Amino acid sequence: MNTAEILKHVDHTLLKPIATWEDIQKICDESIEYNTASICIPSCYISRINEKYGDKVNICTVVGFPLGYSTTEAKVLEAKQAIENGANEIDMVINISDVKNGDYDKVTAEIKALKEAVGDKILKVIIETCYLTEEEKIAMCKSVTDAGADYIKTSTGFGTGGATIEDIKLFKQHIGPNVKIKAAGGVKTVEDLEMFITEGCERIGTSSAINLIKGKEAQGY
Repeated sequence: MNTAEILKHVDHTLLKPIATWEDIQKICDESIEYNTASICIPSCYISRINEKYGDKVNICTVVGFPLGYSTTEAKVLEAKQAIENGANEIDMVINISDVKNGDYDKVTAEIKALKEAVGDKILKVIIETCYLTEEEKIAMCKSVTDAGADYIKTSTGFGTGGATIEDIKLFKQHIGPNVKIKAAGGVKTVEDLEMFITEGCERIGTSSAINLIKGKEAQGY
C-alpha cells in the first residue's frame, strides 16, 4: 500500500487541550501537502481555519468530547454551530452512561438528532469501545445503523484503550451496509495503518500518521 493510499484514509488529528494556533496551522499545512482525508481539530479553531484556508482543508471536529455525557440539546447546538462555522464532518461521543444503563433507544435517538442537525454533512459516532462489553458494542452497531449515522468510530483516544482489530471485525458483522468504520486511538505504526485499512476501515484518526510516513520514507519505504 503506497503513501498516498494510506493518507487519503487519515483524519489528521490534533485534539490536545493545549493546542496552539501555530500547532493547528502546522497540521493544516501538512494535510494540504499530504492530501489527508481531513483535519480533526477542536471546534474553537474552525472559524479561524476556515478564514485562512477555505476549502483547501476538509474540517472535522468533535462534539460532546471526550466524555459524551453532555445533554443531547447541548450536542445538537454544538454540532450546528460547528457546521455554520465551516466544519464538514462531526465526530460525536455517545452518552456512555446511557449504554451502561441499557437505554439503547435513548442513544439511538440522540444519534438521530445529531444526524438531523448536521444534514448532509458527515456524522461519525464514537462509542468508546474500551468501556463497553461485547453485547454493548453490538447494541451500538445497531444504534448507529438505525439512527442513520455515516460512521461508527472506535475511540476518542482519551479513554483507557484504542482501536483493536477484534472490534473492527465485530463492527463489520453487525453494522448496516451504509455505515462505514473509523478506527482511532493506539494507531502507532505504518503497519497499524495498513492493517486497519486492509481490514475495512474507511478512516483512521491519528496524530502521528504523517510523521510515521516520513520516517518510513526516510528508510526507503
